[in-house]
Amino acid sequence: MHQDERALGVLPPDHEPRATAYVAQMLALIGLLIDKGLAYPAPTAMCITACEVSLHMAACRVKAWMNCGRRARGDRRFQAGSAGFRAVEGSQTRRTCLGIAVGSGRPGWHIECSAMSADLLGKHFDIHGGGQDLQFPHHENEIAQSEGAHGCTFVNYWMHNGFVRVDNEKMSKSLGNFFTIREVLQQYDAEVVRFFILRAHYRSPLNYSDAHLDDAKMR
Repeated sequence: MHQDERALGVLPPDHEPRATAYVAQMLALIGLLIDKGLAYPAPTAMCITACEVSLHMAACRVKAWMNCGRRARGDRRFQAGSAGFRAVEGSQTRRTCLGIAVGSGRPGWHIECSAMSADLLGKHFDIHGGGQDLQFPHHENEIAQSEGAHGCTFVNYWMHNGFVRVDNEKMSKSLGNFFTIREVLQQYDAEVVRFFILRAHYRSPLNYSDAHLDDAKMR
């Protein structure tokens, strides 16, 4: 990844946090949610974050998602209709576990990101990016737990980028149209590739084709 960044002339990030280095911050964040009555231990040794509408701009969507068979089994409070998601996944293996008041388990995907961003960027920051597929449920769950814990707006602006397509088809290994930046740079100069990418709006699908790259090269 770093080699490709340098080849394209992309500046390196200021931080590259690893979730395993932020376990203490995750536990502290879960503790805040528990203290505020926004999280509780489920019988399956999971900590479930229950979000009220006032704390979550899309709580109804989370509720609909949970109603599609993703409820915590055996938890009557959760099954009664509250919207929520897992902050700590129950552990049934010998993988790294958290011995905390809500039981043993491993951090959920959403709590990791909220803990790391709060530590490095603050409880409230300006811009949060990511792919369109992360908008729901990941980013909306980040909003719920971060704003619930800290009592302030989490992020001002969300920027969700479109996906790469190849000749108007989804890029995937199964379709045989998968390639890397390294392979593209064997045929085109980095400035041409950068210009090609910048010609598309960041929210729009980026349709890759040799014809489009050739056009960018001519300009």
